[in-house]
Amino acid sequence: MKKRYLSLIVAGLMAGCSATAPEPQVKQEFNYDLTKYNLDPAKAPAQNFDLSNWKITLPELATEGSKKGKALEIQKNELANTQTPYVHDKWFYTDPKTGAVVFVAPNEAPTTPNSKNTRSELRGMLAQKYDDPKNNFVVASHPDAAEYGAIGGQLKATLTVDQVSTSGNYKKNNAFAVVIGQIHGSDNEPLKILYRKLPEHQYGSLSWNYELNPVPELQDAVDGNGKKLRKDIRHDVFGKHNLRQGSADPVDGIQLGEMFSYEVNVKGDIMHLTFTKNPDSDNPVTKTFEVDLVKGNYQGHDVDQGYQNDWMYYKAGVYNQCNTKKSSSDCEWRGMEAGDYAQASFYELELNQ
Repeated sequence: MKKRYLSLIVAGLMAGCSATAPEPQVKQEFNYDLTKYNLDPAKAPAQNFDLSNWKITLPELATEGSKKGKALEIQKNELANTQTPYVHDKWFYTDPKTGAVVFVAPNEAPTTPNSKNTRSELRGMLAQKYDDPKNNFVVASHPDAAEYGAIGGQLKATLTVDQVSTSGNYKKNNAFAVVIGQIHGSDNEPLKILYRKLPEHQYGSLSWNYELNPVPELQDAVDGNGKKLRKDIRHDVFGKHNLRQGSADPVDGIQLGEMFSYEVNVKGDIMHLTFTKNPDSDNPVTKTFEVDLVKGNYQGHDVDQGYQNDWMYYKAGVYNQCNTKKSSSDCEWRGMEAGDYAQASFYELELNQ
């Protein structure tokens, strides 16, 4: 078999919120043997990847059908069709050199009703209908587990983050960040996997969040200081998630264009997480975590009820955490050419449920 190699020239971007495009900072070249992924650059995403249990939301308005005027959704039957496969030339397409599936989301564009952030993101669909319990999965000890589509399941991905926003408020942890994988519950998220890189840094940081899951009447409750009781508990994997302007470059992190992988495996009641930097090299670096999704009281937060009674689904792709709301990540929208978008390329994407 003929080997194909990926050679990426990655340009870091200078910090700032000026109206002009940032100057290139550092160029780094990566060479990867992509033979093992068996990807064909001439094929559409559905012809290289099994998309049969996914739908996708894209950052533009639907112009027809029941979703007209809302964020564009491509349903699972259309997305997985290998005879007339779906491609979007801006937001969801095959890389013409590597065969990777590319997800892109700008800082400002139409999005889903309950979010400020744009996305080019897959949502797990185990059934045809969105509101069918069989569409989602649960942990083994869920009292009505037999009514759902799966007990647990596995999501595996190997990818590069190619771009994060070059504008944003350094005091906001979601500025310069993108979510590349999730488990979403009915209200909250037991897992978000995030990559964040400051514009002046060569390296970015990989982290994951567990969101506390209160009972419904406490979803919006606050403490004595006015802070929500429901919040994300962040965990660093490579680098540090909360770096600020002037912080040292996290050289133990991951560069734009540098390959890494994650595996999420919910078995029984336990969520197992595995993160590997440079997975195909002679010296991969792997870190693992485990979370009991049933126990609750996560890290001593008694508001957390855990996810035993909740239903969940996997998500993967690009969920840009940079938006233009001052109260949120306070990013700008100066256009794609200024670097105000997020992009990731997936070489492996496998959902097993």
